[in-house]
Amino acid sequence: MDSDMNGRLRLPKTNLEVSPLCLGTNVFGWSADEETSKRILSTFFSKGGNFLDTADMYSEWKPGNVGGESETIIGNWLTETGNRDQIVLASKVAKYSKRRGLSAQNIKAAAEDSLRRLQTDYLDIYYAHEDDETTPLEESLSALNDLVQSGKVRYVAASNYSGARLAEALAISVKLGFAPYIAIQNNYNILTREPFETDVAPELQTEGISAIPFYGLARGFLSGKYRPGVSIDSVRAEGVKQFQNERGWKVLAALEELAKSHGVSLSAVALAWLRGQETVSVPIASARTLGQLEEIMETVLLSPDELQIINQASLITSD
Repeated sequence: MDSDMNGRLRLPKTNLEVSPLCLGTNVFGWSADEETSKRILSTFFSKGGNFLDTADMYSEWKPGNVGGESETIIGNWLTETGNRDQIVLASKVAKYSKRRGLSAQNIKAAAEDSLRRLQTDYLDIYYAHEDDETTPLEESLSALNDLVQSGKVRYVAASNYSGARLAEALAISVKLGFAPYIAIQNNYNILTREPFETDVAPELQTEGISAIPFYGLARGFLSGKYRPGVSIDSVRAEGVKQFQNERGWKVLAALEELAKSHGVSLSAVALAWLRGQETVSVPIASARTLGQLEEIMETVLLSPDELQIINQASLITSD
């Protein structure tokens, strides 16, 4: 991987050229206010980043929010900077409380809402944010295909799908001539390797599409700020307790050694491990401060031996 964000790679099955990091924006309007979020966006862009990931539901979970805050902030920034044509922009439908599910009617209404908030007339990637087993796949895929045909969406993708449902969706798209899912966005990182590796990765290899995984830093745990006996004041502190065990500390120790030898952050090494996985194209990570952004934007290429060191640490299970 290139030593900066200007080294572009083409997402498989697309003509999208993206930076080696996709900036997650679920913190915008949550733990990062609009002013801070815009600074993060501008710094990411100025350092060569061009790939943004958002969703209609971000960040409705914050008291006082209504949903769509992240999209609105990004839309304001895109309009103020005038650089929409230099950004690869992804959003999602299905999990927002006001636009739940993947019915045809909901997909089309949600897409219009997202385009309005983002102040753009098209999305580069539009994800089904989660599987909706109450709606026939044919109906959902037909609606997504209509968005592609109309030019409002360039590519469609899946998030939080099982390998079997992804395979089924791809088969239907081939059979009916619909725009197929070009990627999957599931939870995958050094400490959360299943069910991705055994359930989803084989399907990606078969189909030649890639993963753009979320929680690349295991909710921030792999940044190294969490240590045994250290209390962290963070909105995500509760979510990382599952990693605070013998296995988690061993992985952090391995990352720390490699980070020192390369002169980069632990976050950079954790994201480099993801890039080193055969089915991963670009990892997603978010930042609520410019300091965090600097760490996740560092890129480093790990050797096969270094990847194996991390693998060995992550495979050790606690008693």
